Amino acid sequence: MKDLKEIHPLETFDWSAIDNKATVYSKEDTEKMSEAYDKSFNVLNNSEVVEGVVVSKNAREVVVNIGFKSDGIIPVAEFRYNPDLKVGDKVEVYVENQEDANGQLVLSHKMARFLKSWERAIESYEKGEIINGYVKSRTKGGLIVDVYGIEAFLPGSQIDVKPIRDYDVFVDKIMEFKIVKVNHEFKNIVVSHKALIEDEIEAQKAEIMSGLEKGQVLEGIVKNITSYGVFVDLGGVDGLIHITDVSWGRVNHPDEVVQLDEKVKVVILDFDESKKRIALGLKQLTPHPWESLDANLKPGDKVKGKVVVVADYGAFIEIIPGVEGLIHVTEMSWSQHLRTAHDFLKVGDEVEAVILTLDREERKMSLGIKQLMPDPWINIAEKYPVGSKHTATVRNFTNFGIFVELEEGIDGLIHISDLSWTKKIKHPAEFTKVGEKMDVVVLEVNPETHKLSLGHKQLEDNPWDVFESIFTVGSVHKGTIVSMQDRSGAIIALPYGVEGLCPKAYLQKEDKSRAKVDDQLDFVVKEFSKENKKIVLSHTKTWKKDEVSDDRKKGDFVDIKSVNNAVDRTTLGDIDALASLREEMVKDEESGSAKKAKTTKKAAKPADEAVETESTTVTEPEKEATTEETKEME
Repeated sequence: MKDLKEIHPLETFDWSAIDNKATVYSKEDTEKMSEAYDKSFNVLNNSEVVEGVVVSKNAREVVVNIGFKSDGIIPVAEFRYNPDLKVGDKVEVYVENQEDANGQLVLSHKMARFLKSWERAIESYEKGEIINGYVKSRTKGGLIVDVYGIEAFLPGSQIDVKPIRDYDVFVDKIMEFKIVKVNHEFKNIVVSHKALIEDEIEAQKAEIMSGLEKGQVLEGIVKNITSYGVFVDLGGVDGLIHITDVSWGRVNHPDEVVQLDEKVKVVILDFDESKKRIALGLKQLTPHPWESLDANLKPGDKVKGKVVVVADYGAFIEIIPGVEGLIHVTEMSWSQHLRTAHDFLKVGDEVEAVILTLDREERKMSLGIKQLMPDPWINIAEKYPVGSKHTATVRNFTNFGIFVELEEGIDGLIHISDLSWTKKIKHPAEFTKVGEKMDVVVLEVNPETHKLSLGHKQLEDNPWDVFESIFTVGSVHKGTIVSMQDRSGAIIALPYGVEGLCPKAYLQKEDKSRAKVDDQLDFVVKEFSKENKKIVLSHTKTWKKDEVSDDRKKGDFVDIKSVNNAVDRTTLGDIDALASLREEMVKDEESGSAKKAKTTKKAAKPADEAVETESTTVTEPEKEATTEETKEME
């Protein structure tokens, strides 16, 4: 029984030791030995680059030992760049997976090279290093360059400082580059060869700029010609000759003076070292033309030249190349009305002019061409005496009158109040048009100020002298309402082309209605002013009894019949002329001609004679005839 107690329990029995002739280890020993075995291998992480040794190679695969539990197999195509690879060579590999589905270690030599190359490229980019690259092929917009085993892009604009048309000449060449852009997300690199050239150019510019001085004369080659100037290569740095510094004379385009690739001597006018800008001059190497101008020239002398520039305000005349004078538009004609220089001259014209001012220090000259003709204002009072009549041309309108030209250089003003005796003109455009001929009378002449005051209505006698005897206060006349004023009342067209004003308070008709435009009514003259050319009328007085009786008491009311009799007496012997006056005035209103005023003049004289011959004896047949004509006219 005692022996039975020493038998081990079933659960502690090591069944794996059955039929095992090897030494049996305990579980603790086995774990210790397994741990020690694992420690004998390198510790690896996925996506890590490590160094390995080629242990075997065949036509398809390369076996690499990296000190792990198993070796990795890499396709031999990844070593195509290195045909001399042999067993024992050390290579860098990228751990893609420590154990795939088959328990195999997965490595990549290509990925390891890319990551190492990427790190080197980033380092070169950050340090601004110059690297070598192999131009593999051409692509759209540029070239593909192998840099550290990475395909980088070289844009066409970054190949050279000059535009490149044929990219193929750079394929299969090793060139120097600078990495100018890195895209970490897509692992893209952009390189530039132009940046290296620019750096060299900048270094050359800095060296050249440091030795520049104003006034220094250099030789360069014309590199480019534009409409605003010429670019000159000074041996690594460019300078600009502005078009105004190309020649002392007028130049429309710089190619009139210089040609591409031409060697020219230039002088440094100014430079900005920080902006690397150099201003050059070409004309400054020759004497200024003003120095060769005739020393005897003085104001009053005549010179000849060619028109080189024409502007609204004047024209520039080139006397000799580089010497110009300005003829202001006011010195082109004695005329005072507004005009531009284009009306007188054009580019290329050969002209003769008089020197008005000459400043050799400021190199300025003013000229005139009107001085070649006599001043028409010298004998103006003799040529256009006050009261003389002339025909003028309408040149311009203003709110207050019309400017007319009697002859070249002689302008005058017709004030709006001197246009018509009878019509109220708001703007001269209602009376005439620009360019039309117009008869005028000289009212005032001022030779000192070159001012001429003219009149048009003065060509006829003042018809208001006649109207004074016709439109007496209290007389009644037929009139037509032509317009209604907001405040003052209505404008009434009366016989003989004259207008009167009827206040609103006197427009009420006998039927209590208000008179309106185009109504033909009788009107009583309430007020007549020859000086102000004003007639105030009333229609209400023609029918309102209380006002009629009051007017009769006051002696300022005359009924139609008595007024007509008074007109008969006043114009006795001359009513035929007044009837003609009315007919011609009606025609004048319809045609808009100037005959109306002349007719008024004709009628005025008989009217005056009528007043003087008021006591003349008239036969009964004559009186009846004139009375009938008066009624018809009324």
